[in-house]
Amino acid sequence: MTGLKLYTHPKSRGRIARWMLEETGRPYETEVMDYGAPLQSAAFRALNPMGKVPVLVAEGQVVTETAAICAFLAEACPEAGLAPLPSERANYLRWMFFAAGPLEQAISARMFGFEPSAEQRRSVGFGDYDSTVIALAGWLTDHDHVTGVRFTAADVYVGSQVMFALSFGGLPAHPAFLAYRERLAARPAFRRASELDGPM
Repeated sequence: MTGLKLYTHPKSRGRIARWMLEETGRPYETEVMDYGAPLQSAAFRALNPMGKVPVLVAEGQVVTETAAICAFLAEACPEAGLAPLPSERANYLRWMFFAAGPLEQAISARMFGFEPSAEQRRSVGFGDYDSTVIALAGWLTDHDHVTGVRFTAADVYVGSQVMFALSFGGLPAHPAFLAYRERLAARPAFRRASELDGPM
């Protein structure tokens, strides 16, 4: 696949998409979007009506939502080995969607001071913060990566959520989270992506 273009901002979820692109090894173009008017322009909203980054344009196809970008690139760049094997697919999908749904919801709710009541827990997707943390910590205690022993695109997404949340206290410093962060931060593609976004 050629003609990859990432619309991003260095202080956004675009960092996840950049890391994923670096893992693929494919060349890509980057357009850094300033917050405010550029993201609300008609031209950009034609790509993403939400007015948010990241957005990936791949040979004319538009992909938004960071987890979707990771999954799309894993399938579009099979030589990178980032898509799940058949035996890994269930855990790959389970935890990627867990991170995109319950995990992000639980962290955001805690950050903004929303603690669901016992009655509300039956309705909100994440149930409650503690249950969400326990679920992910339990899995990562027993598995080096999302699908087990092998790094996949799910680790880019889940790992980014964990690493970011640890940086501001959105997740506790559980040994499983800290060890996972250390494994992922050692990856050359993660370091390259950080070096590209860091100065900006």
